[in-house]
Amino acid sequence: MPQSDDIHFRSAVQLARMLRSREISSVELLDHFLARKDKYNPALNAIVVCEEGRARKAAMAADQRLSKGAAAGPLDGLPMTIKESFNWTGTPTTWGVPAHKDNIAGTDACAVERLQAAGAIVYGKTNVPFMLSDWQSFNDIYGTTNNPWDVTKVPGGSSGGSAAALAAGMTGLDIGSDIGSSIRNPAHYCGIYGHKPTYCLVPYTGHSLPGIVVQSDITVAGPLARSAKDLKLAMKILAGPDGVAARGVKFKLPKPRARRLKDFRVAVMLESEVAEVDDSVKKLIAGLTRFLEPRVQTLSMTAKPDFDDREAHDTYIALLRAATSRSQSDDEFLANRATADALPADDHSYYANMVRGYTMSQRDWLTYDNRRHQLRQVWDSFFDDYDVLLCPTASTAAFPHDHEGERHERTIVVNGKQVPVTDQMFWAGYSGCFYLPSTSAPIGLTNEGLPVGIQIITGHHLDLTSIAFARALEREYYSFTPPPGYD
Repeated sequence: MPQSDDIHFRSAVQLARMLRSREISSVELLDHFLARKDKYNPALNAIVVCEEGRARKAAMAADQRLSKGAAAGPLDGLPMTIKESFNWTGTPTTWGVPAHKDNIAGTDACAVERLQAAGAIVYGKTNVPFMLSDWQSFNDIYGTTNNPWDVTKVPGGSSGGSAAALAAGMTGLDIGSDIGSSIRNPAHYCGIYGHKPTYCLVPYTGHSLPGIVVQSDITVAGPLARSAKDLKLAMKILAGPDGVAARGVKFKLPKPRARRLKDFRVAVMLESEVAEVDDSVKKLIAGLTRFLEPRVQTLSMTAKPDFDDREAHDTYIALLRAATSRSQSDDEFLANRATADALPADDHSYYANMVRGYTMSQRDWLTYDNRRHQLRQVWDSFFDDYDVLLCPTASTAAFPHDHEGERHERTIVVNGKQVPVTDQMFWAGYSGCFYLPSTSAPIGLTNEGLPVGIQIITGHHLDLTSIAFARALEREYYSFTPPPGYD
C-alpha cells in the first residue's frame, strides 16, 4: 500500500487539515506548488494558465481567516487548479479552439464558485484537447501535455492536464468534465482518482463556449484527486442544483451502501467482444479480483446487465455524437449527412455511428433516447443485486502521442494488434450513456511501469458508493503512487 509522505503528494483532505492546524500556511503551500510548477511543468505542459498574484492575495486572506479559527469552508487555503474549459473570471476559456483564444470569462462557473466558497485557492487552469474531443490533450493554443509516468505517452483527455498536474504533485485538487471518459481515462493513465458523477448532479453552468447555456446530453463535471477521500469531500461541495432548479429542489447525496470491503456485493467484467482489453490491463484486474474474492460479501465474474453490449455501444455513440453535433458548420452537416445516407445499414463502425449521430433527425434521437432509458432500467435492476460493477477504464495503459489525421483514423496496440483507438470508447459509454456514476481508482502498474485504473460503476445517485469502494481499495489494496522523478 504505497503512499508518499511528501507534502505535494498528500491528499487534499490531509492538506486542508494541516492548513487548519497551522502546520503550514496557505501562502507557503501555494509557493510550494508554484515552485513545483516552475520545475516540472515545462516538460509536462499540464498547467497552461497561471494567476499567481491573484492566488497569493486569496491565500493571504485565507491565512488571516485560519489564524482566527474562522475557516470559510473545508477547503480553506488549499491551492488547486481547474480544467481550462471552466469559466474563471478574467481568464481564457478556449476549449483549445484558436477561434476562442480571446474569450475571457466574465463570471465563474458554478463549480468554481462552490469550490472557492469552500475556501479553495484556484491558481491555474489545466490543458485540454481541441473541443475536449480526444483521449490526448493537445491543441494549437497551448500545445501538448505529457504523461508524468512517461513523457512520450498521453496523459489522457480531455482532462489530461488535470491528471498530469495532480500526478506530478503540482496542485492539491482539480475539477474536470466527462462525456466520453474525460475524467476517468486521464485518472487511469496517470495513476490518480477521478469520479464521473450521476448526470446533472454537479451543475454544469459556466462550462461552455460563448452563447451556449444548456448542458449537453451525457456530459458531467466532477473531481480528480490523489485520494478517494478527496473525491468524497469534493462531491459534497459540488453536488446539488443551481439556478432556477435550486429554488424548489434540495438534494442530499445518499449514504454509501457499504464502506468496508466485506459488505460489498461485487460484479467483475474483464472484457467485452466490443472492445478488446490488453492482457496487461486484464492481468492487474485479475489480480485485484483474486484479492477481493475472500474479502467481499459477494463476487461474480459472470453477472452483468442483461442487454447486448453492441446495442448499448451503438446507442452511446449515436447519442454522444448527437450531443456534440452543434459544433458542425452547415457545410460539414450536409457533407456528413450525405456520408451517413450512403453507408450500409449493417455498418456499425465508430465512423458510421459517428456520422449518423451528427446528422440524425429528432425522430431518430427520440428512438435512441427511449432505448437508452429502457437500458437504464436494466441497469437499475442489476444494482438491486450488486453494489458495484468493476470493469476496465480503458483497453490499455497510456499510449504514445499520435496527432496524425482524424481521431477515428488512429490506432493503438492491443495484444500486439493495431486496433482503432475509438474501440475503447465502449468502456466510456458503458456507464456514461446511462447517466450512471463511476469512479476510476489506481490498482497497480504494468510491466512497463505504467499505471492502470479500475472503473467502479454503481447505481443512479449512489456516487458515494463507488467512491467508498475506491476508498476501501485505497486503504487495503493499492493507493496513489507518485511517478518516478518527481520527488
